[in-house]
Amino acid sequence: MQLINARLRQQKSLFTLDIVDGYFSAITEQTQQIVATENQIDAFGNLVSAPFIEPHIHLDAALTAGEPNWNHSGTLFEGIERWSERKPLLNESDIRQRVLKTVELLVSNGVQFIRTHADTSDNSLVGVRTLCALRDELADKIEIQVVGFPQDGLLSFPNGLALMQEAIEIGVDVIGGIPHFEYTRELGEASMKKVIELALKYNKLVDVHCDEIDDPNSRFLEVLACEALFNDLGSRVTASHTTAMGSYDNAYCSKLFRLLKNSNINFISCPTESIHLQGRFDSYPKRRGLTRVKELNEANINVCFGQDSIFDPWYSLGNGKLLRTLDFGLHICQMMGYADFSTALNLITDNSAKTLNIQDRYGVEVGKPASFILLDGEDDYSVIRKQGEVLLSVRLGEVILKRQPARVVTPNWIDYE
Repeated sequence: MQLINARLRQQKSLFTLDIVDGYFSAITEQTQQIVATENQIDAFGNLVSAPFIEPHIHLDAALTAGEPNWNHSGTLFEGIERWSERKPLLNESDIRQRVLKTVELLVSNGVQFIRTHADTSDNSLVGVRTLCALRDELADKIEIQVVGFPQDGLLSFPNGLALMQEAIEIGVDVIGGIPHFEYTRELGEASMKKVIELALKYNKLVDVHCDEIDDPNSRFLEVLACEALFNDLGSRVTASHTTAMGSYDNAYCSKLFRLLKNSNINFISCPTESIHLQGRFDSYPKRRGLTRVKELNEANINVCFGQDSIFDPWYSLGNGKLLRTLDFGLHICQMMGYADFSTALNLITDNSAKTLNIQDRYGVEVGKPASFILLDGEDDYSVIRKQGEVLLSVRLGEVILKRQPARVVTPNWIDYE
């Protein structure tokens, strides 16, 4: 396969990309535009990017909003209650059907890598079993990491630790936690130590729902970061949400950032989810309810964006479009300068690859697997501004999606002359 007249991120020229046996064999700068032959794919000056990555989603809960009841308050904790009502209705067929529909939606929007959380606060562990099975079945089409996620607490939920142990034996890739939802501060801290202990014992990654609350006294992030630092796990550890950081005072945050930078852990923010779930106890002024994405990014601490939910008890919207999430995030986090726009795709591509620990097989570089997408636009800024469609998705040298750009007939009352 050969792709011609393509633009690469942070480059002005046009390029030709040669693909042999599923790998990039050459990437050559063009001196002029080339007329495509029958065996070439013409990018028409559009942007080639590494594939989008969905680093934080709950596939086992996707497409369940309103079943059996709607989250009328829209709050995080009512969402957990509604999910507890839905869990008894779970079965393998139900989960498989919804997950396949959601994965198809994500793939149609340029996603080729997914990290999904699977609820371990369920004695049947049907979500864990089904997601691990689907991960293996779909491996030649999309790469999925499964997180064992103790929704109701690793130590507070009856038999929670034993269920996590069973989830590890079933085959989860990542150990999760939710320290702010444990009954006490002591249990929250103990859960973080236990998560790191399990990760070390079984050589797993870590991804914790950490401080997803507006309480400025919820400070389990420092415990997680310290455990990652002291056990030399660093980039294998991720803190998701960390919305309490938006309520921390600046003096504490200044001290905290020193630890975060030294620890080398990753962060995931879910802007569309957090902007509506958080700040619920505020009248006015009302907090935005997000972690300090802009400050983390400026401090060169790895941070990326995820969707979190698609039509589930916590978020009754969602369409699988990470570009929409990125657009929301840039607005909410006040990252609206040109420098922010010019590298913004990092928040749903390269930074997410670091979070998933897949950098060795990710990126548009000679010698790496030829997995990429073609976006309608010439650079990060133009793609984000017009929410450019994914025109082409190629995985390991095979086309898995091809889309024709929409054509609009100009109204006859417009005259540009």
